[in-house]
Amino acid sequence: MREVAATMTGFARTLRAAGVSADLERTQNLIEAIGRLDVTRREDVYWAGRLTLCASPDDLPRYDRCFAAYFGGHRARPGRTTARTVTRHLAAGDGEAGEGEESMAATASPIEVLRHRDVAALTEAERAEVHRLLALLRDRRERRRSRRLVSAPRGRLDQRRTIREALRKGEVALLRYRRHTTRPRRVVLLVDVSGSMAPYAETLLRFAHALVRTEPRATQVYSIGTRLTPVTVELRHRDPGTALAQVSKAIPDWSGGTRLGEELRELLGARSVRGAIVVIASDGWERGDPTLLGEQMARLARQAHRVIWANPHKGHVDYQPLTGGIRAALPYIDDLVAGHSLAAFEDLSERLSHARRAA
Repeated sequence: MREVAATMTGFARTLRAAGVSADLERTQNLIEAIGRLDVTRREDVYWAGRLTLCASPDDLPRYDRCFAAYFGGHRARPGRTTARTVTRHLAAGDGEAGEGEESMAATASPIEVLRHRDVAALTEAERAEVHRLLALLRDRRERRRSRRLVSAPRGRLDQRRTIREALRKGEVALLRYRRHTTRPRRVVLLVDVSGSMAPYAETLLRFAHALVRTEPRATQVYSIGTRLTPVTVELRHRDPGTALAQVSKAIPDWSGGTRLGEELRELLGARSVRGAIVVIASDGWERGDPTLLGEQMARLARQAHRVIWANPHKGHVDYQPLTGGIRAALPYIDDLVAGHSLAAFEDLSERLSHARRAA
């Protein structure tokens, strides 16, 4: 049963990355329901997950896509949508339960293993599958308070409306209130397209495409190499392949060096990142002066809400931040995270929903 629980937890994590509200409580309910079902029956697994993990009708299309991607093939045929599927028990024999667990683990393990593999080591077919799963990614962006005020049952007293109604009715019959609305916090993503990042650049840009598709007005993407190139407009195309083709034409410095210090100086001088979450996806091989990079990172840390550095090599067990660029930037980074696998990109997406700065 432990393997089944691990498999279903991974499935719930995939759903959360796609925007389904599959929180810890719902995941626990799924695991409890699965324990009462025949896990060798695809239909039972499908309906147990759908009934426990989906919170609204909007979740259903995403659930179907994730179920097909995670467990392979098409989703189970709906059949009857009654609750009987979550009340049927496994036979008491241990042999049957063990066989079911092995079947479920064997079905899901290829996708789960693929989630954690370094994209630089994938075959073309495996990389295409990772890119397909990235297209399903929907980040739940951290919200921030805006200046706009709207009517609300409680909050700040709306003196103007209260007085206007009092004058119309001849007495203060009801106090009126208003509150600030919220909007998604802006994310500025810098993707390193230098030669040392060539195995990861396309996958990172597909991750950027998923962010832009989710929050087109609150996401800005730049490629970094020997120059700073805005590619947000190109990434707004609905189809990932078309968007990447347009980005490829827009970037003039593929597989060159990296002058991140100079590019950060250009970004901070010409464009405001104040209040934004800035994500730098790079291995830190700085071709320019590391001292300049440190100075610009200090400026960036003062202006940005959070600074996250995603380094593909951080996912390796023996990684040490030894390159000049990383060492210069490290004091000003809130989160140094991995950026080498589908699971790492899902984790990065989760971090964009965090409301407080990392310690």
